[in-house]
Amino acid sequence: MLWICATCGVETADLDEAPLRCEICSDERQWVPESGQAWTTLADLTEGGTRTEWFEVEPGLYGVRSSPTVGIGQQTMVVSTPAGVVVFDPLGFVDDECVEHVRALGKVLAVVASHPHMYGCQTVWAAALDAPVVLNAHDAEWCRNEERVAYFDETYELGGHLTLHRVGGHFRGQTVAEWRAGADGRGVLLAGDAVSPNPDRATVTFLRSYPNRLPLSGAVVKRIARQLDGLHYDQLYNNFGAAVPSDAKAVVRRSAERYAAWTDGLHDDETW
Repeated sequence: MLWICATCGVETADLDEAPLRCEICSDERQWVPESGQAWTTLADLTEGGTRTEWFEVEPGLYGVRSSPTVGIGQQTMVVSTPAGVVVFDPLGFVDDECVEHVRALGKVLAVVASHPHMYGCQTVWAAALDAPVVLNAHDAEWCRNEERVAYFDETYELGGHLTLHRVGGHFRGQTVAEWRAGADGRGVLLAGDAVSPNPDRATVTFLRSYPNRLPLSGAVVKRIARQLDGLHYDQLYNNFGAAVPSDAKAVVRRSAERYAAWTDGLHDDETW
């Protein structure tokens, strides 16, 4: 049986009994509730009334959420291209209705997770869609069920003007998806947790841990920004559907400089 962590929504390997703890939630980037480790299953979620919600984000790009929220509650992004379909950051739940939506778009090229917090029930998605799971090799230690999994090192061409890039930071294998044909050719970046838009949608931030507010160094953030500067994108989405709707590359560049100035102590005189 595939057990699903109730806190992060990530699947285990096929086990008769649930593990004592979720390794992902026990890491400093995530958290275990004060009430302790808890597990669920797809059958339990379905019987409890969980379902998926499907909606168009923009032409060729769709969002999927679960209701009620499962685990971290990410928004899965489904990219539809003439070459095929890519599912990015799969939920810890999937149902027949969602599978039908995805299949109606065409052949599924891959199910991809940006980092371990977003693994969800990725192998269930992949089996239902007859597709591989594509993950970065630098995070292979976190994968608890390697059925259908293919690993890549630095970049991976999916087809349909879609390329995966390892940028590191939040996790060593933190991956973004560059969709060069998105936004009418201006380009879309699916950033996962590598970059997260702020509420003003005109600035972004970067963190080692979002729930625990652990920072990255200024040097790492500037390195990520330099790497992203070489990609083709004008819009940016994180793993919860938050967006920078335009000029995202310049926003990332400016925000990285601002972030580094604070973490490197250049504004310490303003704090005392």
